[in-house]
Amino acid sequence: MTGFAMGIVATGHFLPETIMSASEIAEASGLPEWVVREKLGIERKHVTDPSIHPNEMGVKAATEAIAKAGIDPLDIDVVLCTTEEWKEYNLWTAGIDLAWEVGARNAWGMDMHMRCATTVAALKLAKSLMREDDSINTVLIAGGYTIADFIDFSNRATSFLFNIGAGAGALIVKRDWPENHVLGTHLISDGSLSRNVIVPASGTVEFPTREAIDDGKFAFNIVEHEAMRERLNDVSMKNWLECIDAALAKSGAKPDGTAYTREDIDYVNVLLIKPSAHKYLLDELGKTEEQAVYLGSIGHIGEQDTIISMIEGEKQGKLKPGDIMVMVGAGIGYVWSAGVVKWGPA
Repeated sequence: MTGFAMGIVATGHFLPETIMSASEIAEASGLPEWVVREKLGIERKHVTDPSIHPNEMGVKAATEAIAKAGIDPLDIDVVLCTTEEWKEYNLWTAGIDLAWEVGARNAWGMDMHMRCATTVAALKLAKSLMREDDSINTVLIAGGYTIADFIDFSNRATSFLFNIGAGAGALIVKRDWPENHVLGTHLISDGSLSRNVIVPASGTVEFPTREAIDDGKFAFNIVEHEAMRERLNDVSMKNWLECIDAALAKSGAKPDGTAYTREDIDYVNVLLIKPSAHKYLLDELGKTEEQAVYLGSIGHIGEQDTIISMIEGEKQGKLKPGDIMVMVGAGIGYVWSAGVVKWGPA
């Protein structure tokens, strides 16, 4: 399709008012508060409000994005729902419900799950759908996240998950929108790690009986902890950088005809990771702290971090018109992702 482009029209988000502070995390986990703040990078995080359910939060974020976009929900053609698997009901297509609740009555909806890489994957899918089907012009990407419910603070092996919180995010993307063009995307997965981080009693292998829940099996746990850590240490940063370089390479040519490289990156949109890894990634890309937002006062909202970083980046003046933004995500399973957006006018 000659000249085909897809742009981000608007963002939306929702964060519950319920907060867990660094001192509360320290008390719950037994870790020193300075470790929670300095090593894990958590000042506070938004956590689940039991009165607001996951897909309901996605609806709130989507409603905000639709209002900011100034579009009629009836003009939405597809809803890609990123509400996590922990939601109002099991065996339930949340995307159909989300489309109905926001008034996108002409859209078909589906659920997407790729853990914290889902937003990048959804942007890739939305662009592919538009390229394949001329009748698809407007796509809503939205979902809610309450995986904080599965954190067991007594399990130190899962301390890298202690930053997980709750919230929601949404994007409206349109064909041939003149701003915020989504350029290249790239994803890598490593199935050797697919069973390393699990909720043991949560499915057909083991049902979440009262006994299993009381035994702490209805919470995240790590299988073969040392093997997983060694494997991640070997491949994680390498895969992230490979995704970034591949996404840049897939982004087409700059106005001067040359290819995009790391030097062209102006804003690094990266999910919440520990401060040392955050700094290492920026160093590898040759960027500074002023070219990224650290989400340690919000919490890790999974795939919604990508959207929240756009919102916070603009709010803090770090993401500006004309910038090249690289979105960097990774999710347990394991999957790594990167996407490139030319922010502002094309």
